[in-house]
Amino acid sequence: MRFTVVAVGKLKERFWVSACDEYLKRLQPYAKTSVAEVADVDPRKAGGESEAVAREGSAILSALGPRTHTVLLAIDGKQRSSESFSERLDALALSGVSDISFVIGGSCGVSNEVRARADETLSFGAITLPHNLARVVLLEQLYRAQRISRGEPYHK
Repeated sequence: MRFTVVAVGKLKERFWVSACDEYLKRLQPYAKTSVAEVADVDPRKAGGESEAVAREGSAILSALGPRTHTVLLAIDGKQRSSESFSERLDALALSGVSDISFVIGGSCGVSNEVRARADETLSFGAITLPHNLARVVLLEQLYRAQRISRGEPYHK
């Protein structure tokens, strides 16, 4: 299994980088996992939010592999428990999907083209998370899902 997190923006604070690095390290025995950062676009410099979203969207689409199963993180996406998330990843694997990309958009959202490219959406709830924190939560949940799938201790 291969996971790719496509995220708009670069992690700047060391504590976000450290948290992501820790979960990326923990995930390595289970799945090849990587992060592809695409540049965030300042709406004031781009001529407005719609242009910024369009530019970020083009970069996101370029970062996605042609055959990757794409999961868009969105507030209006499907909410899953950790167990359900693990079961979903197992079901995808059993159906022959071995490459899954998770998209975390920018502060203004994602373009309609990115939404159309997504095979499914996932939500961590109705709250709005900072994008840096969403990345950490996603990586932690991927790790948790792998442990649940194998019946290994971690999930309580």
